[in-house]
Amino acid sequence: MTGGSERALFDLLLPGWFALALAAFIYLTIKRAPYGRHGEPGWGPLLPARLAWVVMELPAVVTPLVCALAGSGDAASWALLGMWELHYLQRAFVFPMLMRPGSRPMPAVVALTGALTNIGIGWLVWRWLFSFGPRLGTEWLGDPRFVVGALVFGLGMALNLHSDALLRGLRGPGETGYKIPRGGAFRWVTCPNYSGEIIEWVGFALASWCLPAFAFVVWTLSNLVPRARLHHAWYREKFADYPAERRALVPRVW
Repeated sequence: MTGGSERALFDLLLPGWFALALAAFIYLTIKRAPYGRHGEPGWGPLLPARLAWVVMELPAVVTPLVCALAGSGDAASWALLGMWELHYLQRAFVFPMLMRPGSRPMPAVVALTGALTNIGIGWLVWRWLFSFGPRLGTEWLGDPRFVVGALVFGLGMALNLHSDALLRGLRGPGETGYKIPRGGAFRWVTCPNYSGEIIEWVGFALASWCLPAFAFVVWTLSNLVPRARLHHAWYREKFADYPAERRALVPRVW
């Protein structure tokens, strides 16, 4: 693909990604994504949970590196790449290895769909930051948007990791079934791990200040908001003593 045709494809796919996010939001509001506690038969071959997460998240590690090698970066773009890789190396390798051996398998179609979308959004963000977008320059590292965005990203990642750790600690050795999560941000919301991930990508969008990164925020919301709503309803249905003051994602709001 020539440079001109690739840029034309980019200009076509970027607005299309917002449309895809809207379609995903509508679909996931009507139909549940069939994995984890919401798994259901009829979605074809299954992959072991750990393998499925690697298949789904590994493209988000590799695609930015390919874009970086194919383009030209500066200190700012490489710093942003470090933030992105910090998240996705954890999601592709550390998170699966910490999963319990009895975790439910995931339909292969879900894992592959996730892999394809990670390739798509990764290509949009990182072709912009390393090739199509303006050079941010070393001075961008001192810009308030980068500084605040990086801090927000770090806070979101800390919330995400801490919440995941609390969820893993709910079951003792040999225990099965589900319990009401306690402690940390679970005092206020049902899915603080999702809240943390949304906060991360809002921070990244601020730090990079580019439309593809904001497209990724919209995409993240389109997937996690319906999932959080589903989790929240599930807990309320399953546990009669589920804390009434908890919200799904945003304390005291929703």
